[in-house]
Amino acid sequence: MVVPEKVFFTRGCGVHKDKLVSFEMALRDAGLAPYNLVTVSSIMPPDAEIISREEGLPRLSPGEIVYCVMARTETNIPGQNIAAAVGLAVPEIHGKQHGYLSEYHAADITGHECGEYAEDLAATMLATIMDIPFDPETAWQEREQVYLASGKIIKTSHLSASATCGADGRWSTVVVAAVFILP
Repeated sequence: MVVPEKVFFTRGCGVHKDKLVSFEMALRDAGLAPYNLVTVSSIMPPDAEIISREEGLPRLSPGEIVYCVMARTETNIPGQNIAAAVGLAVPEIHGKQHGYLSEYHAADITGHECGEYAEDLAATMLATIMDIPFDPETAWQEREQVYLASGKIIKTSHLSASATCGADGRWSTVVVAAVFILP
C-alpha cells in the first residue's frame, strides 16, 4: 500500500497556436512538465502534510510517474475568460479521516469564483460523510460557517488560475494541481 505523505499545490498558464503546446506551456509554468502525470480522484490522504511548491518540486525526478488531482481548461475564443481550481477540505480528526480535494473548471468565470466553487465542492463532499447537517441551497459563505462551526472541518482552501484568450485566438490553457509526494 502506498499512501502519499505530502501534497503541494501549483498552477500555470500557457499560450500557443497549438492546443497541445499551450497545455505543455501551462505545465511548464506550473513546474510539472518534466513528469508523467497521472490524475487520480479526489481524496486527501489522512496524515498527508501540505508543503509549498518550492519544497515539493525538488522531491520529484524528471520522468517520474507523479499522481495528482488536476483541473485544466483551454480556449481559443478571443476574449473568453477561463478558470480552473482545486479545492481542499480537511477534517478536524486529520490523521484518522481522509479529506477531499475537488477539481473544477469553467469558462466565463473569474479565478476567484472558480476557486470558491471548488472549495465548496470539497467541503460539501466532506460534510456529507461526516454527518454535518447543512442546506445545499444556501450560499457557500453561509455553509462554510456551518462547516467550520461544527468543529469537524478545520480547514478549507483553494488554488485557482485564470486567463483570457487574446484577440489573436491562440490557445490559452490554465492548469491547477494538487501533487502527491510518495514516501
